[in-house]
Amino acid sequence: MKLFNFYKNTFKHGIHPPEHKDDTKDLPIKQFSFAPVFILPMEQHIGGPSELLVNEGQEVDRGQLIAKANGYMSVPVHAPVSGVIRKITKVPTVSGKMVTGVYLEAFPYSGQEVREGIPLDPEDASKEQILNAIQQAGIVGLGGAAFPTHVKLKVPEDKQCDVLLLNGVECEPYLTTDHRVMLEQSDDVFMGIRYLLKATGAKKCIIGIEANKQNAADHLEKNIPEGLPVEVRVVPVKYPQGAEKMLITSVLDIEVPSGGLPIDVGVVVVNVATSAEIGRLLPHGQGIQERVVTITGPGVKKKGNYLIPIGTPIRYVLEEVGISDQISEVYLGGPMMGVAISNLDIPVVKGTSGIVVYTKDEVPDVQREFPCIKCGSCVDACPISLNPSKMGLLSRVKAYDEMAETCNLMDCFECGSCSYVCPSNIPLVQRFRIAKSIVRKRKAKAHA
Repeated sequence: MKLFNFYKNTFKHGIHPPEHKDDTKDLPIKQFSFAPVFILPMEQHIGGPSELLVNEGQEVDRGQLIAKANGYMSVPVHAPVSGVIRKITKVPTVSGKMVTGVYLEAFPYSGQEVREGIPLDPEDASKEQILNAIQQAGIVGLGGAAFPTHVKLKVPEDKQCDVLLLNGVECEPYLTTDHRVMLEQSDDVFMGIRYLLKATGAKKCIIGIEANKQNAADHLEKNIPEGLPVEVRVVPVKYPQGAEKMLITSVLDIEVPSGGLPIDVGVVVVNVATSAEIGRLLPHGQGIQERVVTITGPGVKKKGNYLIPIGTPIRYVLEEVGISDQISEVYLGGPMMGVAISNLDIPVVKGTSGIVVYTKDEVPDVQREFPCIKCGSCVDACPISLNPSKMGLLSRVKAYDEMAETCNLMDCFECGSCSYVCPSNIPLVQRFRIAKSIVRKRKAKAHA
């Protein structure tokens, strides 16, 4: 096992929140039960919404294409179960926005098998065929961002991918989805790497894993297929090590320039669960119908890592695992970069990596916000060396353009480290999200 200057090679700053992974890290993946009704939004990814191909009252089979990609920056949606399209209407999403979607009623006595499609051999397929197959399978980044994977893998003509970097860090507290995928679905991970290497043109693959998942690192290294150019590198435990730019710095000792992308330094970063899904689906010509989700937190009775059909309502999930009577908050994703939801009638979507439930004992009453005391804690924590204190002050007077022009606001990837360490309880990352959104809208309006 190559530790790659273990104690030296990591990014600057960062934080060490409690991990809270012990409850689920040793629990094997279990198949989750099928809900009576599934909710399928057409906007489960970054980019254009999927275009519906079905009608109300239509019967569909599990894995059947029910919505096609609406352009290059879009992906299809496949039926997670065999059933009947009961309603096409506006459905709720985690953002609070109502979007076009369907309510799919499952056949209660169906075996829920998925039909075989047209397989794609990574050795014989061209780059274009692999990219097209990944798009048609509806695959997006399963780490949480839900960016269409085929778009990320398309290397610009003036760029070159030297290294495929697989992200197995999973630094978000509570979540153990990727950990279990690496232990239980390693064959799929390696098959996915074959497709990814061909699609990107990279000559080698490096899998970056945090030291708290040493058993996963050992398992992967032991099972690397002969002839596959894969190397496993273990990095120290630190948040937000799983961010693309931070992982590139830790593993490759390269810094992605401000405003740049990983491909600018010859790297494409892909989540390990995404690789596993590619390796599982493309050899069978199938589309994504389910994903692994960690369900945990103090408010959950039957914690675990579950293979859950996409579209399963959160309310049904919580009823099945059992929750405390004192439930206070439910997060999709982890507590650092996840989103606290206000509606339990939203579904598990492709980007849902975890469901974390808190009780009133863990969530304090609304804390009073105090003025910034210029302590510098947020500056010391920021992994990309921004000045959250200054940006926070500018956000109070709505100087959003100045934040972008003089403080590199758009480089912030919203890890939440600044808010976590702030002794004045200033919701810095929340204000930065608002500021970034407004800056983007202004730029779009200016170019319209």
